Amino acid sequence: MSKDLTNSDVHRQNILNNPYALEKIEAHLAFAGRSFEGESVFTKADLASLFEVDERTIERYIAQHGDELGKNGYRVLRGKSLKNLRLADVSDTLVGDKAPSLGVFNFRALLNIAMLLTESERAKALRSRILDIVMDVVAEKSGGHTQFINQRDQDFLPAAYQEFSYRETFTTALSRHVDAGQFKYATYTNKIYQIIFKENAAEYRQVLKLGKNDRVRDSMYTEVLNLIASFENGIATQIEQKAGVLGRKLSMQETDELFAQAEQNPFLQPLIHDARTRMASRDLCFRDALHDKLHSYVQAVPKADFERFLGETSKALEDRLKDEETLAVFKRLKDR
Repeated sequence: MSKDLTNSDVHRQNILNNPYALEKIEAHLAFAGRSFEGESVFTKADLASLFEVDERTIERYIAQHGDELGKNGYRVLRGKSLKNLRLADVSDTLVGDKAPSLGVFNFRALLNIAMLLTESERAKALRSRILDIVMDVVAEKSGGHTQFINQRDQDFLPAAYQEFSYRETFTTALSRHVDAGQFKYATYTNKIYQIIFKENAAEYRQVLKLGKNDRVRDSMYTEVLNLIASFENGIATQIEQKAGVLGRKLSMQETDELFAQAEQNPFLQPLIHDARTRMASRDLCFRDALHDKLHSYVQAVPKADFERFLGETSKALEDRLKDEETLAVFKRLKDR
């Protein structure tokens, strides 16, 4: 999927929130800034020279994108902080020694400007290199298996195991209490998917480009699996209770009514919104996959998610299956 960083604050923020990509980019570019308070900083003049634009162009971007740049490391120094920077400037190249304030960019804010500048060919080339490095980092950290990056989450296996248990409760309720043929299992599974993330299994499979032998739920995030398990358990109970009251199996119309009521349950609405946001945002960031029906839910992925799926606490599924702590969790779930 083509990513125009100049037009997408989500794509920009996904890069700037990824500490592993930032580390690689900074090492690769090796821009020489002024060392200040434990990091390299750059002035407007530095950026204008680096990107071969006028300082007024940098000032215009600061005015237009001040909130975004401020969130990513741009700040205005005054008073003691400015004095300390001037004292630390061994190159003695700071402009405006008499000025009461000075805007500075750390490396993260410098990249932010580079991803915004449309007037600079150097910034354009840098954006291309940034995207290449980010893709390389995600591929390296995920072992090249971004389709199943969800499985690197330490909570995935317990969630998958729990969901499997509630899935049996759900299918048992359909078998015993719903008067329909074998297609009812696929039909009502798809209803759950459509309620939670607006796609049926085939649509979801197509978006993620899953192989014909790949199980759909093996690619789902922990929060989505937990919500599916909750829905399956809750709707199974409602089906069983209504069949008990009527003293017979439910028709498909009666079962559909239960699903429609569950979809409007106010207790589920925040969880559904959260699941849609996490799925849409993470899949765009980590899998380069856009769920068109969830486009309005896309947000920048928070820093914590990069640690969760790419960091030290993440592991490949085969490695996690050998982990004694994970096996202990399974035993606790089994013994409940």
